[in-house]
Amino acid sequence: MSKVTLYRPVNSVELNLIEKAGYTKFPPRLPEQPIFYPVTNIEYARKITKDWNVPAYGNGYVLEFDVSEEFLKDYKIQNVGGDGYDEYWIPSEEMDNFNNNIVGKIKIIEKYFGN
Repeated sequence: MSKVTLYRPVNSVELNLIEKAGYTKFPPRLPEQPIFYPVTNIEYARKITKDWNVPAYGNGYVLEFDVSEEFLKDYKIQNVGGDGYDEYWIPSEEMDNFNNNIVGKIKIIEKYFGN
């Protein structure tokens, strides 16, 4: 099975939900969150974590995980404002299907904390 490595910046609240799921799935989106946006490169995930999660929540984590390439072929990579700012837009109602196409475990690869 071919797979694609993706990244996700999260705070400790989301990380705790992922941990409770055995690092096998992401939690459902909240009503005000219509899309789930895994990003395509670590640099972009790191930037979001440092620039958004740490100032807003005091912590941030960069997660790495693999998704079936076959599943992702139905989604176009979205560029959101600059070189390397690439992400997939997964509608919230498709999260179960997305989670079912994660290959292996979700891994914490970087941790950041505010001052």
